[in-house]
Amino acid sequence: MGFPGTWMTESESMVYRVVPKCACSTIGQIMYYSDHGEFFDGDIHDATGGLHKWALEASQPKIEKAVKGQKVYAFTCVRNPYTRILSSFFDKICGIQRNGKRYRGNLVPLLIQKYGIEVGGDDGKQEFDQIASFRRFLLFARDTIRWKKPMEPDIHWSAMSGHISTFIVNGGRYDKIFFTEKFDEGMGAVLKKIKTPHKVDLKKIPKFNESEGHGPKRAHPVEDYFDDLSRHLVWEIYKRDFQLFKYDFDDPSNKMPIGEVDLDEVHAKLGD
Repeated sequence: MGFPGTWMTESESMVYRVVPKCACSTIGQIMYYSDHGEFFDGDIHDATGGLHKWALEASQPKIEKAVKGQKVYAFTCVRNPYTRILSSFFDKICGIQRNGKRYRGNLVPLLIQKYGIEVGGDDGKQEFDQIASFRRFLLFARDTIRWKKPMEPDIHWSAMSGHISTFIVNGGRYDKIFFTEKFDEGMGAVLKKIKTPHKVDLKKIPKFNESEGHGPKRAHPVEDYFDDLSRHLVWEIYKRDFQLFKYDFDDPSNKMPIGEVDLDEVHAKLGD
């Protein structure tokens, strides 16, 4: 199994478990900058050098040694499940991707046909009923996670606890789990604990939002997308995420966490 979705600086100052839709582009660029004094030119997900990634075979022994040895500062970042699944919908389902095509080729036609969703036309720019379509997408996301039908769940909407657990189960331990909603505070705490070849000034770091501009803008407040049934589905999919990462299930309009992450609890509950 190893450590899928794990990135590490070449200087081995820090190791990060990527959780999709949780500021991963910005974190990756900060890691790259902290080693090289400049940002990667392009989407950090496309970088095949300058950063160790589990997906690169040559990086695997180094990452494995660092993670299992627990000598390198390890962290990850989480986000409110309501806003994360909404972001996945607008970016991956309604949006046109970097390559000018729809995400995962035949996925959107399948959703239109089987679940009756709309995505704003061929370019994602036309008006459509965002709320109705999102709720139908949520049914699809639940079906993929619960029954792996009509396809395996996608990393962008599978639960954060699932991503985060692989790191623990295979012998890693997190020193910090922080919130996307309090990004500067959380990333700042990480940077204070480590030494990097280049100093990072978080106030000067741009936000690298690789999904921005892919899809239509959200036309309504977050809470409008979630009726009773939608919230029931969200609880079915993300119950552990709400509980472990201290987000407010009862109020979809409150994107902020309502407590601090208890690292011991996370390791105990996700480590079996």
